[in-house]
Amino acid sequence: MFRVVIGINGLGLQYIMKMKKAILALLLAGASASAFALPFDKYSLNRDDLPEEAREFLTTHFPKGKVSMIKVDKHLLKKTDYDVKLVNGTKIEFNNAGKWTSVDCKTREVPEALVIRPIRKYIERNFPDTKIVKIVKKTFGFELELSDGIEVKFDRLGTFKSVEMND
Repeated sequence: MFRVVIGINGLGLQYIMKMKKAILALLLAGASASAFALPFDKYSLNRDDLPEEAREFLTTHFPKGKVSMIKVDKHLLKKTDYDVKLVNGTKIEFNNAGKWTSVDCKTREVPEALVIRPIRKYIERNFPDTKIVKIVKKTFGFELELSDGIEVKFDRLGTFKSVEMND
């Protein structure tokens, strides 16, 4: 009697099926293990979930601001950061130490104390009748958005770098 072997590149069908099952089992095991190992974002209304410095920032600069959501954003390879949204629509981002990195007040003016003096003076001189509605603190400077949609960039010392007009 002859034995018929069906396969690809000389491999038997039974061997191929065993390999498929083994690979599928490994993929499922890896996927379920990584799902449990990955940190998940946490949503809260409790200011105590924020670092002390972030809580002080909110109390100082937004004393009447009511929190509508706090997102504790845990990253796999970098540190945790925090996104806070106030009832009035203002969005504030903090790094893992509780230092602000971005404040977006939508149509309202950002608190004056967040904008260093040289930048405030530059905006007052060159963009009268506008207000700063968003400020982002970057590694090498600041990015601002004005109430008329203009974006202005400065270095860390407040020296003007560029302006971008939005359509």
